[in-house]
Amino acid sequence: MKRIAFTGGSGKAGKYAVQHLVDHGYEVLNIDTKPLDNPKVRTLIADITDAGQVFNALSSYTGLGNFPTSLKPQPIDAVVHFAAIPRVMIVPDGETYRINVMGTYNVIEAAVALGIKKIVIASSETIHGLVFAYEQGNPAYLPLDEDYPVNPPDSYALSKLINENTARAFVTRNGGKIDIYALRIGNVVEPHEYKLFPTWFKTPEGRKRLTWSYIDARDLGEIARLCIEKDGLGFQTFIAASEDNSSDIPTPELLKRYFPKVKLTHPVGEWEALLSPNKAKKVLGFKQKHFWRDNVKGTAKKK
Repeated sequence: MKRIAFTGGSGKAGKYAVQHLVDHGYEVLNIDTKPLDNPKVRTLIADITDAGQVFNALSSYTGLGNFPTSLKPQPIDAVVHFAAIPRVMIVPDGETYRINVMGTYNVIEAAVALGIKKIVIASSETIHGLVFAYEQGNPAYLPLDEDYPVNPPDSYALSKLINENTARAFVTRNGGKIDIYALRIGNVVEPHEYKLFPTWFKTPEGRKRLTWSYIDARDLGEIARLCIEKDGLGFQTFIAASEDNSSDIPTPELLKRYFPKVKLTHPVGEWEALLSPNKAKKVLGFKQKHFWRDNVKGTAKKK
């Protein structure tokens, strides 16, 4: 059984990723400011912006609080870092930046100092600069991929860019002997949220900023686990998104309506995602299991 320290496991995406890891035999310690309602996981309440608390959390006992024979801390095999302010307009921009940047720095620094050689961090699709821009604009090209020239304008996406650069710096500092993978996560959908899709269909322009991306929270858990189990890649970014779009309008038609002047890197398929998970599929072996068409009544299945 591998031991995982998971920050932000009480959140929307985190709770599904934590459960996925538990289902695959991992022992998970949730590090968060709020408890997680999961009897198989203990939550350690900690503030990731406090470097001392983070160091202590990553060097603590990871098991349940049932007082077994030994409470001696055992080595942690990997850290998954999802804790963050999840978007703009929740706290002031400066706080979003401070908490996300310092929290990630503290987690990576403590993990590396403790000899943990695998770290997975949550980046975001917003890093491409479309989602929280003041005015909606056109991307440099579509579909978006990991090579896209990122220059985000908002505090949240900027914090994610800084975090990716921080991760890269720690890998470089350690001679490439550790792995840190950053997940550029698309719009996370919980199972009960598929009921929202018919409403989204009525106003397709409402998801233009997201390039109609989505990722089932359970599939995101799968990608996180695949990152834990894939060694030797140093620093990497992976888009964590579904391979199909979240609209009932085919992708070529969406492009014709909303991005008619944007360059395409290749002819897109009928329902192909414009936030491409191809790297995760090729490198990690990700296979999407949850499609909105299988969860929304009255819709045709994707061919």
